[in-house]
Amino acid sequence: METIELNTGIQIPVIGSGTNTFGKENREYQGAINDDTTELLTAIKLGYRHFDTAISYRNEAVVGKAIKESGIDRSEFFLTSKIPGKPEHTQDAAAVKASVEASLAALQTESIDLYLIHHPWDNLAEIAAVWAVLEAYVDKGVLKAIGVSNFQEEELSYLLANSRIKPAVNQIESHPGKWNDAIIAYSLANQVVPEAWGPLSRISEAARETLTQIGEAHQKTWSQVVLRYQIERGVIVIPKSHSEKHQAENLALFDFALTAEEKAVIKEL
Repeated sequence: METIELNTGIQIPVIGSGTNTFGKENREYQGAINDDTTELLTAIKLGYRHFDTAISYRNEAVVGKAIKESGIDRSEFFLTSKIPGKPEHTQDAAAVKASVEASLAALQTESIDLYLIHHPWDNLAEIAAVWAVLEAYVDKGVLKAIGVSNFQEEELSYLLANSRIKPAVNQIESHPGKWNDAIIAYSLANQVVPEAWGPLSRISEAARETLTQIGEAHQKTWSQVVLRYQIERGVIVIPKSHSEKHQAENLALFDFALTAEEKAVIKEL
């Protein structure tokens, strides 16, 4: 597995697994938690070590359970979770601390590799205040790195100017039809690693046909072409699949490279 070095000096795998429907009835985001670790254990068996969860997903404990069940040492994994940008989690330092401690307990871990503010809200000063509490957890080694999610340039630039520890990651929606090139470029220019959520979602049939044609030249699927494109431009990807076949395909990205011409076509999708 290839990695990218964050501005903290730690390495993050360039491919992770999303989890927002794992461990839930009918594999639905709003489904009741059923503690089923099947897909997580399959992913671990295939070689995934980077998992992305969140308080809002309600399944941090399922991720923690799967890691315990795998029998693989916790140190082999890179775990990301997120604190919601909602008053009950962010209204004061005590609320932020309670959220972090709840994530640690649910994941059954003494530290979390990356902890993100899940989304911004209108009060930038409040965001900076929440960030300061997270910085204190970095100082203690409990949070190895901290970052943001769904931040655009206004929010990210404010935090860069009003923080002691620079955000390590900005996790954003990025896929064909909505590459979000501007915020990716801004993040990279400020040594904040961009990370794509939903990298295989909402892709038009026309775009899929073009990607399939490109993939045929490399004996790869359209989805592998999308993920490879993101990795080649310095973006971490966290695709999600309940299928063992697709989970395996999403890892098989390191035996081909896209040409400049192919990347130019993909960029315009």
